[in-house]
Amino acid sequence: MQAVSARGGLLAAVLVGAALGGCDKLGVSGQRAATFNGIDITGAEYGRALELPDADGRPRTLSDFKGKVVVLFFGYTQCPDVCPTTMAELAHVKQSLGADGERVQGLFVTVDPERDTPEVIKAYAANFDPSFVALRGTAEQTSAAAREFKVFFAKAPGKTPGSYTVDHTAGSYVIDREGRLRLFERYGTPAESLASDLKQLLKDG
Repeated sequence: MQAVSARGGLLAAVLVGAALGGCDKLGVSGQRAATFNGIDITGAEYGRALELPDADGRPRTLSDFKGKVVVLFFGYTQCPDVCPTTMAELAHVKQSLGADGERVQGLFVTVDPERDTPEVIKAYAANFDPSFVALRGTAEQTSAAAREFKVFFAKAPGKTPGSYTVDHTAGSYVIDREGRLRLFERYGTPAESLASDLKQLLKDG
C-alpha cells in the first residue's frame, strides 16, 4: 500500500501480492467479479473488524454501518495535504452520487489521538460532510486498529515536541454493504474512478 509523509512525499508504494485483484477473480457470491478501478482485495484475511469510540465516546463497529458502503481512512487533523484532500474528494464523490450517496459512509480514524481530541475530530469530519463519522481510540486501540488494516503510521519529530507530523499510509479502504473489505483506493485516485467503484458496490447484493 502507499505510505506517505505528512508533507505529502512518497515514502513507499508496495503492492501486496495477496491484495491484488484480477479480471478472473471470483466475487463474494462465487460469480465472476466486477472490474474495479481500486485494488480488489476481496477475501483478504485482514481488515475484518474495527471497534473504536466515536467523537461522542460511543463504541462503534463496522456492523453499525451495515447496508452502507463504507470508505475508511486513517489520518490526522493536522495533516497538511493528504488527509484534507482525501476527505474533500470523498465528500465530493458522495455528493455526486445523488440519492445513492446517502448509502455511502465516510469513516475517519485518527492516528494522532494525542492531539486529536474528540471535539477536534468531530468538527474536522463534519467540516467535510455532516454524515462523516470520526473515530478516536487510545494509543493502544489506535495501534491495534492500524495493525488490523495493515496501516503504517509513525511520528516524525518537529522543531518542538508538539509540532511533530505523522507519516502514515495513504489511500482508503472500501467496505461493502455486508461489512466485507473489498477495495483499497490509492491516494490520488480520480474522483470519477472512486465514484464508479462505489456505484458497483452499491448495486452489489
